[in-house]
Amino acid sequence: MAKQKSDTSAFERLKLAIRAKNVGNLYFFHGEEMFLLNHYLESLRKLLLDELTESFNYHRLNNENFDLRDFADAVENLPMMAEHTMVLVEDIDPFKLNEDERNKMVDILSDIPDYCTLVFTYVTVPWKPDKRLKKLWDAVSKGAIVEFARQEPKDLIPWISRHFAAKGKKIPNDLCSYLMEITGGTMTALSGEIEKICAYSGAEHIKKSDIDAVTEPVLDAVVFQMTDLLGQGKYGPALTKLQQLLKMQQEPIAILGAVGNHFRRLGIARTLLDNGRQTGELMSLCGMGSYPAQKTMDGARRFSAAFCRKAAELVLETDYRMKTSFDDQDRLLELLILQLAQEAGRG
Repeated sequence: MAKQKSDTSAFERLKLAIRAKNVGNLYFFHGEEMFLLNHYLESLRKLLLDELTESFNYHRLNNENFDLRDFADAVENLPMMAEHTMVLVEDIDPFKLNEDERNKMVDILSDIPDYCTLVFTYVTVPWKPDKRLKKLWDAVSKGAIVEFARQEPKDLIPWISRHFAAKGKKIPNDLCSYLMEITGGTMTALSGEIEKICAYSGAEHIKKSDIDAVTEPVLDAVVFQMTDLLGQGKYGPALTKLQQLLKMQQEPIAILGAVGNHFRRLGIARTLLDNGRQTGELMSLCGMGSYPAQKTMDGARRFSAAFCRKAAELVLETDYRMKTSFDDQDRLLELLILQLAQEAGRG
């Protein structure tokens, strides 16, 4: 199913509200970018609470201690020696409550005191509101539903540069893009890798060798590099990438799944190219950001539609053999890469 385009307006309104020190009473935080979610949650906490009285005015509930009566009390409790209270509810889905509990939740959400800011966060539980439950949805939708989506390169590159600069380091834009590619491009992953790279490098200017020395690429990034090498007719380096994945203790079946997903996206991209379509349609069909979508479109230009179909067949055959035979799975993956290289060479 195609991923819906993220609505950034609620996110922008949240930033403006915090800057103006005029936040609302009800928020629902969800999305892939946990770094941003935690950053703005902390910004709200610092804005609304102070260290001296925080223990009285900050209430945190989760699936281990959530109870509707305690929740109602937390929302209604008057602030002690302060102007505001904040209630954080982690990974509780109001739409999964029974009917009586949902009705009580509607009453609570419909009458939040002016001094209270209530925030629901979704990290291990997905944000999937059931709009058929109209009373609850109406109460929820009066709050701000903020998605913290994965950021685009135009925003991430300066963010990466600033984080290196804060540690006295300089990094060119092409290496920012490379770092995004091999880490998966989330701020959460990037922040940890930036720390490691800065600790490792003794020079002011970051080099690719500094990144490669301490950064372990994510599975999809190495698969992307591997298929790119196949498209260039470089079987030996592509096989080296496979060996890198196996040394990273990646399960062969997981590697095969990533290869299959990548060739599926390449096949869609090839079809779009053959019909004069643009990158935006691949983003919509596959739920991809602009950067990986553009790289996939570029990669698809190296392959024919016939090759993409054949690659999908070879992946399915390998999957079947992995699950039904006693062949060594590593060897089956190596054989797949050889077959893909031969097919790519035929055009």
